[in-house]
Amino acid sequence: MKKVNWVLLMLVLVGFVIGRFIGTYFEGTFLNYGQAFGLSQPVVLDLGFFILTFGLTIQITIASVIGVVIALVIYRFIR
Repeated sequence: MKKVNWVLLMLVLVGFVIGRFIGTYFEGTFLNYGQAFGLSQPVVLDLGFFILTFGLTIQITIASVIGVVIALVIYRFIR
C-alpha cells in the first residue's frame, strides 16, 4: 500500500477553503466564476426506523484553484 501524504491533502483542502472564502469576499469579480458539480437534490434512504440523507456538491471557482496552487507551492517549500 502507498503511504498517503496527509500534509499535502490537508494543504489542498485548506487551499480550497481559503480560495472559496476569497471568492465569496470578492463576489462581483472574475474570482467567483466557476462550476458546481454534484447532486442537486439530496438522496434519501428511508428504512422506517432509520433515515439516511446523502448530498454532495462541489463548487470549483477561479479563487479556489488559485488557493490550491498556493497550497502546492507552500507544500513544495516545506517539503
